[in-house]
Amino acid sequence: MSRTKRLLRWLYPGIGVKRWAGLAVIGALISALGILAWVGRELALNVWTFLSQFSSDRQIIYLVAGAMILAGLVMLIGGIGRMVNAIVRGISPESEGRASEVIYSRRRLGRGPKIVTVGGGTGLSTLLRGLKEWTSNTTAVVTVMDDGGSSGRLREEMKMLPPGDIRNCLIALAEDEDEIAYLFQHRFKNGSGSLDGHSLGNLILAGLQQNTGRFDVAVEKFSHIIKVRGQVVPTTLEDVKLVAEMEDGGQVTGEVNIAEDERQIKKLGLSQAHVQPYRKVIEAIDDAELILLGPGSLFTSIIPNLLVEGVSQSIERSKAAKIYVANLMTQPGETDQFSLSDHLRILGEYIDLNTLDFVVANDKLFPEDLEKRYRSEGAIPVELDKISDLTKAKLVTADLCDILEMDNKRTLKHHSQQLAQTIIQCVR
Repeated sequence: MSRTKRLLRWLYPGIGVKRWAGLAVIGALISALGILAWVGRELALNVWTFLSQFSSDRQIIYLVAGAMILAGLVMLIGGIGRMVNAIVRGISPESEGRASEVIYSRRRLGRGPKIVTVGGGTGLSTLLRGLKEWTSNTTAVVTVMDDGGSSGRLREEMKMLPPGDIRNCLIALAEDEDEIAYLFQHRFKNGSGSLDGHSLGNLILAGLQQNTGRFDVAVEKFSHIIKVRGQVVPTTLEDVKLVAEMEDGGQVTGEVNIAEDERQIKKLGLSQAHVQPYRKVIEAIDDAELILLGPGSLFTSIIPNLLVEGVSQSIERSKAAKIYVANLMTQPGETDQFSLSDHLRILGEYIDLNTLDFVVANDKLFPEDLEKRYRSEGAIPVELDKISDLTKAKLVTADLCDILEMDNKRTLKHHSQQLAQTIIQCVR
């Protein structure tokens, strides 16, 4: 379609733009005439002469001119406002009446910092939920090693990458998260046949991959559907599994098996050598102003990303500010009894800790009854001990804890907004 035809479409009936554009033009003309009359006969002889026919009193003429200016401005501003509202309403019906707010918000977020987050699981989606209020330039780099639950079944049956963590991050970055989560986090219950346990979002991603033939394109399509602020990318497009060497020399394959094994993990690797990163991962890291590691499971969410060839090296050479976000609690079977320095010591085996600028951790005490319940389940608060022997990074502590009601019980999570605010304050 030619440019002329596209412009002429604004004149089609029913769009609701022409009347308000006309009102704005008339208002501009009235204001211009009023201004010319106010300035005097030298600049607007005809206007002055016209007004003089009704009164020879200069003060009356100035009063009429002032009224013209005011009325014209009201018409101009009102016409432009209604016209913008009509355009925004046509593009995004749910934004009706909030055009100025929507435009300002998107412009402000578009000027936000370029942030790369590295991780997976609920920790990463919690972080993204807070960051989207500061910037729309976030790239979430998500591990694709999951092999359990709905993701594991789809991975096995459809030979696709596990969509679960990707789905959670996409929904966390959605503009209208509550409505999107209500729809796409729905999980089919018993009695649904082969759909039992699958989430609607996972199935949509599976369908999009089957339709497009590529997992990354499916993620992009889903992002557009739910209007994501930023982008979510898999660390790699290769189908690999996580492999753990245990302290006793045994080897365990698969994220679920590793998480369920009670033995201490000695070293992590991948099921094949030289796993190549997805190209957008390296591009985002090279372009980043801020890189965040965590929060999330140390062995099964954060480190797996660093095992993909070139990822940790790209982070190390990046000039961006770098922050490690510590977990609130230890994780049974993975980081039992780990202090903050223990987490960093393990992380340091996969990336140079001296490239970190900050370590952000929670310093709020948890309710006694809640902490007692977590201890009975094998989890304890991560102790904030000395880290200066491991890294030059500055330790920043704050009240980062939130208590949510999940599955009919109180659960400790990072507070999305407070965590994001603390991170932004670090780099400012």
